[in-house]
Amino acid sequence: MPLTAEDVDRFEVARPRLGAIAYRLLGSASDAEDVVQETFLRWHAADPGRIEVPEAWLTKVLTRLCLNQLTSARARRETYVGQWLPEPLLEGDTMLGPAETAEQRESVSYAMLTLMERLTPGERAVYVLREAFGHAHREIADVLGISEAASQQLHHRAKRHLARDRVRTEVDAGAARRIAEEFLAAATSGKYDGLLSMLTDDAVAIGDGGGKVPARAKAFEGARAVARFMWGLFRPARSKRDLVGGSPGVYATTANGEPAVVAVVDGRVVGVVCLEVTPEGIAGFRSQVNPDKLRRATERWASGDHGEPLFHAF
Repeated sequence: MPLTAEDVDRFEVARPRLGAIAYRLLGSASDAEDVVQETFLRWHAADPGRIEVPEAWLTKVLTRLCLNQLTSARARRETYVGQWLPEPLLEGDTMLGPAETAEQRESVSYAMLTLMERLTPGERAVYVLREAFGHAHREIADVLGISEAASQQLHHRAKRHLARDRVRTEVDAGAARRIAEEFLAAATSGKYDGLLSMLTDDAVAIGDGGGKVPARAKAFEGARAVARFMWGLFRPARSKRDLVGGSPGVYATTANGEPAVVAVVDGRVVGVVCLEVTPEGIAGFRSQVNPDKLRRATERWASGDHGEPLFHAF
């Protein structure tokens, strides 16, 4: 039975929310888009006029598709070359979803998306639906086909697995850009101690090149190791320019609600570095340089006016 214009409109209204759920569950915008489209096909085949609560139905279908995707993704990531990091979303991307509460903002932070990789698919689904989208456990139980008590238990286990001693500092977009600018100024000043003073003692730096762009397989750990790495990262080198196709313009912005550094060559995003900020200083740098995971960032970048770069690297 063909969809009516009203049926299509209903889905399109739900699309941003579905995309935000899928992205949090999968950590991949491209996979999230595929799952949303598959949900639309299921909607098309289901005779929407007979569905009493469309939002609940769509959430259930999408979540179960994501659970299937997560199960296969875990197997693929065992053979992934180097570190696996999520796909970053730049400021203003609709897939970032709701950001009214601290829980919603944290659920899409790059640091949290990375941490959520340690959860089982069921734990991740319950955590996302509960923390980011405010679903009651009885609703989540219906989505997952489990009991309400089981949903509560999965939520408890997820929160325990994600618990950290470190307290994340929330900053608005303006402050985030200032932090990124201060980091860049320190990293390019040639003054090692100034950069070192911005980092926590247990700072880490992780990169994801996906085997397509060189990235260290093991994280840099400790303030001194991270500072040396970051200090050398922006040093001029012909090999770096050849690798990315030119001398990238470097910008301070936000990604996933956190301070971020974006490197751009001829309108193409070639790297996004997300900074994890705590009251003690910058605790983490997560660099995405896998070109497959920067396509949406490039599309988003092209849609805005970002002015002149702070400088050109390499």
